[in-house]
Amino acid sequence: MTAAPLFPGFDGLMTLSRREGVDIRPTLLRVLTDLYVQANVHSADEERQFVELTSRLIDEVDDATRAAVRARLAVYPATPVEILNKLGLRRSNPEQPMPAAPAISPAAPSAPAAGPPTEAQLRMASSLSLRPNDAAEISEMFFAASASERALILHNLDETPLKASARIPAIRAARAIETLEMAAFAADVENFTLELGEALILTSRIAAEVVRDPGGEPLACAAKALGMPSAVFQRVLMFLDPASGSSVHHVYRLSRLYDRLSERSALVMLAAWRGSTMAVARAKYRPSLYDDERNRARPAPAQARPAVQPGAAPAVRAGSQGSGR
Repeated sequence: MTAAPLFPGFDGLMTLSRREGVDIRPTLLRVLTDLYVQANVHSADEERQFVELTSRLIDEVDDATRAAVRARLAVYPATPVEILNKLGLRRSNPEQPMPAAPAISPAAPSAPAAGPPTEAQLRMASSLSLRPNDAAEISEMFFAASASERALILHNLDETPLKASARIPAIRAARAIETLEMAAFAADVENFTLELGEALILTSRIAAEVVRDPGGEPLACAAKALGMPSAVFQRVLMFLDPASGSSVHHVYRLSRLYDRLSERSALVMLAAWRGSTMAVARAKYRPSLYDDERNRARPAPAQARPAVQPGAAPAVRAGSQGSGR
């Protein structure tokens, strides 16, 4: 019987590493490392899964990501030996479980460092659009994750080169925030969901899943994408669902998450929700066979060609023959 993976949906996202376009392998490696170092001990299956997934990613990411992961694992006492060797780390002595990095040799004189990236370069670095299937996998992974895993996902989305959705126009966002707050005061979940979906251009299914999620992290993303003030979001938490709003821990946890959540992370997640809708629509209407549409068309019967083509012979006028005139 196979043990559950460290991260729900992680194996599905590993396919992104082999596709052209969006490259989120650095983000996947950072998330996996952050999840692993959270626990002091791991089972044999968890260690095996970590070694297998990390080994595939370490050689395929950029130097900055590899250095960041190396720094995290260098001070973690339960880093597997295989990963230590792959990252060039070693234990200082057998009695001390803490791995130590090798001594750094003096750096040779190098060319002057390049200047900071320009605004145009930053815009280009953040213009990798999500494919519908990839967006659906990210959305599904987020909804299936636990509270701590969702926080890590949102934190790492801020550093990805994925293209975020455009901001909601200020006038439309202000009108939506006012309507949402009124619906929350009345505990009108139905109208709250309808307004949220219209303001963020989400389908009714996604909007309902965001609003009714028991954890509350998707609602925090949606509110941040609208630019909802923190005080308004806290009132929404307390009144929209009286059962959850009466929990001080629930309101306090989501309020802290909301204050730390960046607008870019929320807009990237919004792009994933919108893209997942396209993936569902394509799967619904895609033919089961590649030539279904061609075979479904009824062949037209061949038309018989006339014996005499137009213009081949002069027309015979009635009454022109047998006349003596």
